[in-house]
Amino acid sequence: MTTITAPFFTGTSLRLRFKALRALLSEKAAKRKIYYTTLKELEQCSVRDLQDLGIAPSSIRQIAHEAAYGV
Repeated sequence: MTTITAPFFTGTSLRLRFKALRALLSEKAAKRKIYYTTLKELEQCSVRDLQDLGIAPSSIRQIAHEAAYGV
């Protein structure tokens, strides 16, 4: 039989588990918002603006991912 261990279950009480889960989901939502905001802003730039910034249009998604999630 296999057991799954989730890292966000840090406490023993149900209240602490829900609190940790809520914090984890909030953090993920904040990172997702940063990703989509960055992606949207870069996609609205013209090719010339991106060239001025030294960004290739094909690397927009990668840059947005790095902005939100780090490496």
